[in-house]
Amino acid sequence: MRVCVFVEPHRGATYDDQLRFARRVEEAGFEGFFRADHYQSMGAESGLPGPTDAWLTLAALSRETSRIRLGTLVSSATFRLPGPLAVMVAQVDQMSGGRVELGIGAGWYEREHASYGIPFPPVVERFDRLAEQLEVITGLWRTPAGETYHHDGVHYRLVDAPALPKPTQVPGPPVIVGGKGPKRTPELAARYADEFNMPFKSVAETATAYERVREACDRHGRDASGRAPLVFSAGIVVAIGRTDAEVRRRATPLHVKSALPPEDPVIGSPAQLVDRLGEFAAVGTTRVHLRLTELDDLDHLELIAAEVLPQLENR
Repeated sequence: MRVCVFVEPHRGATYDDQLRFARRVEEAGFEGFFRADHYQSMGAESGLPGPTDAWLTLAALSRETSRIRLGTLVSSATFRLPGPLAVMVAQVDQMSGGRVELGIGAGWYEREHASYGIPFPPVVERFDRLAEQLEVITGLWRTPAGETYHHDGVHYRLVDAPALPKPTQVPGPPVIVGGKGPKRTPELAARYADEFNMPFKSVAETATAYERVREACDRHGRDASGRAPLVFSAGIVVAIGRTDAEVRRRATPLHVKSALPPEDPVIGSPAQLVDRLGEFAAVGTTRVHLRLTELDDLDHLELIAAEVLPQLENR
Protein backbone atom coordinates (compact mmCIF):
# COMPACT_ATOMS: atom_id res chain seq x y z
CA MET A 1 0.00 0.00 0.00
CA ARG A 2 1.48 3.33 -1.09
CA VAL A 3 0.44 6.24 1.13
CA CYS A 4 0.16 9.87 0.04
CA VAL A 5 -1.16 12.90 1.89
CA PHE A 6 -3.88 15.15 0.48
CA VAL A 7 -4.66 18.68 1.70
CA GLU A 8 -7.19 21.42 0.96
CA PRO A 9 -5.41 24.78 1.01
CA HIS A 10 -8.57 26.61 -0.08
CA ARG A 11 -9.78 26.18 3.51
CA GLY A 12 -7.10 28.72 4.48
CA ALA A 13 -3.37 28.22 3.98
CA THR A 14 -0.43 30.24 2.70
CA TYR A 15 2.29 28.92 0.45
CA ASP A 16 4.61 28.80 3.48
CA ASP A 17 2.06 26.63 5.32
CA GLN A 18 2.05 24.20 2.42
CA LEU A 19 5.83 24.23 2.08
CA ARG A 20 6.30 23.39 5.76
CA PHE A 21 3.76 20.59 5.51
CA ALA A 22 5.15 19.14 2.26
CA ARG A 23 8.66 19.04 3.69
CA ARG A 24 7.42 17.07 6.68
CA VAL A 25 5.51 14.73 4.36
CA GLU A 26 8.79 14.02 2.60
CA GLU A 27 10.84 13.66 5.78
CA ALA A 28 8.27 11.37 7.38
CA GLY A 29 8.38 8.83 4.56
CA PHE A 30 5.08 9.32 2.74
CA GLU A 31 5.02 8.76 -1.01
CA GLY A 32 3.44 12.00 -2.11
CA PHE A 33 1.87 15.37 -1.41
CA PHE A 34 -1.33 16.12 -3.32
CA ARG A 35 -3.54 19.17 -3.02
CA ALA A 36 -7.00 20.23 -4.08
CA ASP A 37 -7.41 22.70 -6.93
CA HIS A 38 -10.07 25.12 -5.70
CA TYR A 39 -10.33 28.90 -5.44
CA GLN A 40 -12.78 29.12 -2.54
CA SER A 41 -13.65 27.45 0.77
CA MET A 42 -16.80 25.34 0.78
CA GLY A 43 -18.10 25.60 4.30
CA ALA A 44 -18.34 28.15 7.05
CA GLU A 45 -14.59 28.82 7.07
CA SER A 46 -13.48 32.28 6.00
CA GLY A 47 -10.75 30.80 3.82
CA LEU A 48 -8.30 33.43 5.09
CA PRO A 49 -5.74 34.39 3.95
CA GLY A 50 -7.19 33.36 0.59
CA PRO A 51 -6.60 30.76 -2.13
CA THR A 52 -3.34 29.72 -3.69
CA ASP A 53 -3.13 28.46 -7.26
CA ALA A 54 -2.49 24.73 -7.37
CA TRP A 55 0.02 24.61 -10.21
CA LEU A 56 1.89 27.73 -9.16
CA THR A 57 2.23 26.17 -5.70
CA LEU A 58 3.34 22.78 -7.04
CA ALA A 59 5.94 24.44 -9.25
CA ALA A 60 7.46 26.11 -6.20
CA LEU A 61 7.27 22.93 -4.11
CA SER A 62 8.99 21.00 -6.87
CA ARG A 63 12.13 23.05 -6.20
CA GLU A 64 11.86 22.76 -2.41
CA THR A 65 11.46 18.97 -2.24
CA SER A 66 13.50 16.14 -3.71
CA ARG A 67 11.66 12.82 -3.42
CA ILE A 68 7.89 12.99 -2.94
CA ARG A 69 5.38 12.81 -5.74
CA LEU A 70 3.44 16.04 -6.31
CA GLY A 71 0.04 16.52 -7.91
CA THR A 72 -3.58 17.63 -7.90
CA LEU A 73 -6.74 15.87 -6.77
CA VAL A 74 -8.11 17.22 -8.91
CA SER A 75 -7.66 20.12 -11.31
CA SER A 76 -10.91 21.30 -12.84
CA ALA A 77 -11.17 21.18 -16.62
CA THR A 78 -13.14 24.43 -16.42
CA PHE A 79 -10.18 26.37 -14.99
CA ARG A 80 -7.58 26.08 -17.76
CA LEU A 81 -7.36 25.44 -21.50
CA PRO A 82 -5.83 22.05 -22.30
CA GLY A 83 -2.90 23.34 -24.36
CA PRO A 84 -1.58 25.74 -21.71
CA LEU A 85 -2.28 23.17 -18.98
CA ALA A 86 -0.18 20.59 -20.83
CA VAL A 87 2.65 23.14 -20.99
CA MET A 88 2.31 23.98 -17.28
CA VAL A 89 2.32 20.38 -16.09
CA ALA A 90 5.20 19.42 -18.39
CA GLN A 91 7.25 22.34 -17.09
CA VAL A 92 6.59 21.47 -13.46
CA ASP A 93 7.49 17.86 -14.27
CA GLN A 94 10.84 19.07 -15.58
CA MET A 95 11.33 21.32 -12.55
CA SER A 96 10.66 18.39 -10.20
CA GLY A 97 12.86 15.89 -11.99
CA GLY A 98 9.86 13.82 -13.07
CA ARG A 99 7.72 13.69 -9.90
CA VAL A 100 4.45 15.27 -11.04
CA GLU A 101 1.00 13.72 -11.52
CA LEU A 102 -2.07 15.34 -13.05
CA GLY A 103 -5.38 14.62 -11.41
CA ILE A 104 -8.12 16.19 -13.52
CA GLY A 105 -11.92 16.26 -13.35
CA ALA A 106 -14.92 17.95 -14.90
CA GLY A 107 -15.40 20.54 -12.13
CA TRP A 108 -18.40 20.69 -9.85
CA TYR A 109 -18.33 23.61 -7.39
CA GLU A 110 -20.42 26.27 -9.09
CA ARG A 111 -19.95 28.96 -6.43
CA GLU A 112 -16.22 29.39 -7.00
CA HIS A 113 -16.83 29.74 -10.73
CA ALA A 114 -19.31 32.53 -10.15
CA SER A 115 -17.00 34.21 -7.63
CA TYR A 116 -14.07 34.40 -10.03
CA GLY A 117 -15.85 34.80 -13.35
CA ILE A 118 -15.13 31.30 -14.63
CA PRO A 119 -17.71 29.87 -17.07
CA PHE A 120 -19.62 26.91 -15.64
CA PRO A 121 -21.39 24.99 -18.41
CA PRO A 122 -23.94 22.22 -17.79
CA VAL A 123 -22.63 18.90 -16.53
CA VAL A 124 -22.83 17.12 -19.90
CA GLU A 125 -20.71 19.81 -21.53
CA ARG A 126 -18.26 19.78 -18.63
CA PHE A 127 -17.68 16.07 -19.15
CA ASP A 128 -17.40 16.57 -22.91
CA ARG A 129 -14.72 19.18 -22.27
CA LEU A 130 -12.94 16.91 -19.81
CA ALA A 131 -12.82 14.09 -22.36
CA GLU A 132 -11.43 16.42 -25.00
CA GLN A 133 -8.89 17.88 -22.58
CA LEU A 134 -7.62 14.41 -21.73
CA GLU A 135 -7.22 13.63 -25.42
CA VAL A 136 -5.39 16.91 -26.08
CA ILE A 137 -3.09 16.83 -23.05
CA THR A 138 -1.98 13.24 -23.49
CA GLY A 139 -1.72 13.77 -27.24
CA LEU A 140 0.59 16.74 -26.82
CA TRP A 141 2.84 14.87 -24.40
CA ARG A 142 3.05 11.79 -26.63
CA THR A 143 3.81 13.66 -29.86
CA PRO A 144 7.43 12.88 -30.87
CA ALA A 145 9.90 15.74 -30.67
CA GLY A 146 10.11 17.58 -33.97
CA GLU A 147 6.54 16.72 -34.95
CA THR A 148 3.40 18.81 -34.51
CA TYR A 149 0.07 17.99 -32.93
CA HIS A 150 -3.35 18.66 -34.43
CA HIS A 151 -6.78 18.44 -32.84
CA ASP A 152 -10.08 19.49 -34.36
CA GLY A 153 -12.68 18.92 -31.68
CA VAL A 154 -16.01 20.33 -30.60
CA HIS A 155 -14.59 22.59 -27.89
CA TYR A 156 -10.88 22.88 -28.73
CA ARG A 157 -8.92 23.24 -31.96
CA LEU A 158 -5.13 23.01 -32.08
CA VAL A 159 -3.27 23.68 -35.32
CA ASP A 160 0.41 22.78 -35.80
CA ALA A 161 1.08 22.77 -32.06
CA PRO A 162 4.81 22.20 -31.45
CA ALA A 163 3.87 19.97 -28.51
CA LEU A 164 6.57 21.43 -26.31
CA PRO A 165 7.97 21.34 -23.71
CA LYS A 166 8.29 17.63 -23.19
CA PRO A 167 7.79 16.34 -19.65
CA THR A 168 10.59 14.42 -18.00
CA GLN A 169 8.39 11.35 -17.51
CA VAL A 170 7.77 9.38 -20.68
CA PRO A 171 5.26 9.36 -22.27
CA GLY A 172 4.02 11.88 -19.72
CA PRO A 173 3.12 12.44 -16.08
CA PRO A 174 0.64 9.93 -14.68
CA VAL A 175 -2.96 11.01 -15.18
CA ILE A 176 -5.48 10.46 -12.38
CA VAL A 177 -9.22 10.32 -13.10
CA GLY A 178 -11.67 9.69 -10.30
CA GLY A 179 -15.16 10.01 -8.93
CA LYS A 180 -18.31 8.02 -8.31
CA GLY A 181 -19.96 8.66 -11.68
CA PRO A 182 -21.25 5.35 -13.05
CA LYS A 183 -20.92 5.94 -16.80
CA ARG A 184 -18.51 8.50 -18.22
CA THR A 185 -15.96 8.45 -15.41
CA PRO A 186 -15.11 4.73 -15.82
CA GLU A 187 -14.84 5.18 -19.59
CA LEU A 188 -12.47 8.14 -19.26
CA ALA A 189 -10.37 6.29 -16.69
CA ALA A 190 -10.09 3.24 -18.94
CA ARG A 191 -9.13 5.29 -21.98
CA TYR A 192 -6.80 7.92 -20.57
CA ALA A 193 -5.87 7.43 -16.93
CA ASP A 194 -2.94 5.78 -15.18
CA GLU A 195 -4.82 5.82 -11.87
CA PHE A 196 -8.47 5.69 -10.91
CA ASN A 197 -9.27 7.33 -7.59
CA MET A 198 -12.44 6.89 -5.55
CA PRO A 199 -12.55 9.85 -3.15
CA PHE A 200 -13.64 9.54 0.48
CA LYS A 201 -16.31 6.86 0.18
CA SER A 202 -16.92 3.58 1.98
CA VAL A 203 -15.01 0.42 1.14
CA ALA A 204 -18.17 -1.08 -0.39
CA GLU A 205 -18.84 1.97 -2.60
CA THR A 206 -15.21 2.00 -3.65
CA ALA A 207 -15.27 -1.68 -4.58
CA THR A 208 -18.35 -1.09 -6.75
CA ALA A 209 -16.67 1.82 -8.52
CA TYR A 210 -13.55 -0.29 -9.15
CA GLU A 211 -15.65 -2.99 -10.75
CA ARG A 212 -17.25 -0.48 -13.12
CA VAL A 213 -13.79 0.73 -14.14
CA ARG A 214 -12.51 -2.82 -14.64
CA GLU A 215 -15.48 -3.51 -16.93
CA ALA A 216 -14.69 -0.35 -18.91
CA CYS A 217 -11.07 -1.47 -19.23
CA ASP A 218 -12.30 -4.78 -20.65
CA ARG A 219 -14.52 -3.01 -23.16
CA HIS A 220 -11.61 -0.90 -24.38
CA GLY A 221 -9.17 -3.80 -24.42
CA ARG A 222 -6.90 -1.97 -22.05
CA ASP A 223 -5.29 -5.03 -20.49
CA ALA A 224 -4.37 -6.33 -23.95
CA SER A 225 -3.05 -2.99 -25.20
CA GLY A 226 0.36 -3.20 -23.57
CA ARG A 227 -0.29 -0.23 -21.29
CA ALA A 228 0.63 -0.46 -17.62
CA PRO A 229 -2.16 -1.79 -15.41
CA LEU A 230 -4.45 0.87 -13.98
CA VAL A 231 -3.69 1.85 -10.40
CA PHE A 232 -6.74 1.74 -8.11
CA SER A 233 -6.57 4.30 -5.32
CA ALA A 234 -8.85 5.62 -2.60
CA GLY A 235 -9.14 8.88 -0.73
CA ILE A 236 -9.68 8.59 3.02
CA VAL A 237 -10.61 11.41 5.39
CA VAL A 238 -8.56 10.95 8.56
CA ALA A 239 -8.91 12.28 12.11
CA ILE A 240 -6.99 10.07 14.49
CA GLY A 241 -5.30 10.64 17.82
CA ARG A 242 -3.55 9.13 20.82
CA THR A 243 -6.38 10.22 23.13
CA ASP A 244 -10.11 10.83 22.83
CA ALA A 245 -9.47 14.56 23.22
CA GLU A 246 -7.10 14.58 20.24
CA VAL A 247 -9.60 12.68 18.15
CA ARG A 248 -12.43 15.08 19.01
CA ARG A 249 -10.28 18.11 18.19
CA ARG A 250 -9.21 16.75 14.84
CA ALA A 251 -12.72 15.62 13.95
CA THR A 252 -14.31 19.01 14.71
CA PRO A 253 -13.77 20.45 11.20
CA LEU A 254 -15.48 17.40 9.72
CA HIS A 255 -18.76 18.39 11.36
CA VAL A 256 -18.87 21.86 9.79
CA LYS A 257 -21.57 22.22 7.14
CA SER A 258 -20.03 22.01 3.69
CA ALA A 259 -20.90 21.74 0.00
CA LEU A 260 -18.97 18.48 -0.14
CA PRO A 261 -20.96 15.25 -0.57
CA PRO A 262 -21.19 12.79 2.37
CA GLU A 263 -17.91 11.09 3.26
CA ASP A 264 -16.82 8.03 5.23
CA PRO A 265 -14.00 9.23 7.51
CA VAL A 266 -11.76 7.27 9.86
CA ILE A 267 -12.19 8.91 13.27
CA GLY A 268 -10.41 7.19 16.13
CA SER A 269 -7.13 5.44 16.79
CA PRO A 270 -4.14 4.64 14.56
CA ALA A 271 -5.20 0.99 14.73
CA GLN A 272 -8.56 1.88 13.21
CA LEU A 273 -6.83 3.54 10.27
CA VAL A 274 -4.60 0.48 9.80
CA ASP A 275 -7.70 -1.72 9.76
CA ARG A 276 -9.43 0.50 7.21
CA LEU A 277 -6.37 0.43 4.97
CA GLY A 278 -6.45 -3.36 5.15
CA GLU A 279 -10.10 -3.35 4.08
CA PHE A 280 -9.29 -1.15 1.11
CA ALA A 281 -6.36 -3.36 0.15
CA ALA A 282 -8.69 -6.36 0.14
CA VAL A 283 -10.82 -4.79 -2.64
CA GLY A 284 -7.81 -3.95 -4.83
CA THR A 285 -6.61 -0.58 -3.55
CA THR A 286 -2.86 -0.22 -3.94
CA ARG A 287 -2.54 3.50 -3.17
CA VAL A 288 -4.30 5.81 -0.73
CA HIS A 289 -4.52 9.58 -0.37
CA LEU A 290 -5.10 10.49 3.29
CA ARG A 291 -6.94 13.78 3.66
CA LEU A 292 -5.64 15.74 6.63
CA THR A 293 -7.68 18.83 7.38
CA GLU A 294 -5.33 21.12 9.30
CA LEU A 295 -2.01 22.01 7.68
CA ASP A 296 -0.66 23.42 10.93
CA ASP A 297 -1.23 20.11 12.74
CA LEU A 298 2.14 18.51 12.00
CA ASP A 299 1.66 16.19 14.97
CA HIS A 300 -1.20 14.47 13.12
CA LEU A 301 1.22 13.76 10.29
CA GLU A 302 3.88 12.51 12.68
CA LEU A 303 1.40 10.19 14.40
CA ILE A 304 0.47 8.50 11.12
CA ALA A 305 4.12 8.21 10.13
CA ALA A 306 5.09 6.67 13.48
CA GLU A 307 2.15 4.36 14.18
CA VAL A 308 0.52 3.57 10.83
CA LEU A 309 3.17 3.45 8.11
CA PRO A 310 5.40 0.86 9.89
CA GLN A 311 2.43 -1.49 10.30
CA LEU A 312 1.71 -1.38 6.59
CA GLU A 313 5.22 -2.61 5.82
CA ASN A 314 4.52 -5.80 7.76
CA ARG A 315 1.25 -6.62 6.04
